[in-house]
Amino acid sequence: MSVDPPRPKGPPLNAIRAFEAAGRHQSFVGAAQELSVSAGAISQHIKALEGWSGVALFQRNAQGVALTAAGRQLAPRFTAAFDALADATHALRNLSVHKDIHIAALPSVAQLWLSPRLRKVRAAFPDMKFSVTAMENPPNMTRELFDLWLFIGVPGDHPYEVIIAADDVVPVCAPSLVEQIATPEDLNTVPLLHDQTWRDDWVAWSKATGVPLNNATTGPSYSLYSLAVEEAKSGAGALMGHRTLIRDALDDGTLVAAYPEPVTMGRSLILGLPRASRRRAEIDEITAVLLDELQ
Repeated sequence: MSVDPPRPKGPPLNAIRAFEAAGRHQSFVGAAQELSVSAGAISQHIKALEGWSGVALFQRNAQGVALTAAGRQLAPRFTAAFDALADATHALRNLSVHKDIHIAALPSVAQLWLSPRLRKVRAAFPDMKFSVTAMENPPNMTRELFDLWLFIGVPGDHPYEVIIAADDVVPVCAPSLVEQIATPEDLNTVPLLHDQTWRDDWVAWSKATGVPLNNATTGPSYSLYSLAVEEAKSGAGALMGHRTLIRDALDDGTLVAAYPEPVTMGRSLILGLPRASRRRAEIDEITAVLLDELQ
């Protein structure tokens, strides 16, 4: 008899992770975005898991996917297991003597709001290293090893958030261009610049103010809001200015408002945190420095 007999093998961990994420999102696409793989890879992982177990975990149809009865029974157990693993990973990381602080931020927030304030934060915490990752959507703070995030969004969507400021918007342009905009309707006579993150800014602003715009969906488009801001400063056209991001430009006069009153779109600049048990001890102090900078 073999002294080292083969043991039964479980399914691949990546397949279990794909199933858990897809079950939580009720979407292969949502799971793919969270795990930074393709939706096809998620599908293959789940097929492998179903093949290993002999149990159908998802129903596939033209409208998307849905958990089967077996999938609904199993998904909470895997979620609890991965949550526990994440807790242990956070605890291990927080024991490290290396004080690396990882911040996730919307690209425009990272470039225009956070970057000017990091100098003060670094000066207050000279023994720490600060890393910034620009991304389009807030990370899952239960699973990912970020210490805080900064995004513009609708308040109340996340359990541990601090509202920094309302995302008020107002059309802005270079001083040389504002002379052409004597009335709000004159915005129809200049190019409107568009940021791809907020594609509907001009349409939403037009509805909110009642100012008719025949060019609300046309004009140059930019994947980086900071680039659109620089183009507006150069006189390329009018841009919907998010005041939390362009405060410095308004203060120094490189951009001026082309409409008398700002409009609130229901969004805010939000700082998101892990729950208290997962935070490094210094995170609340770092948050306080960032908020103090607003004064």
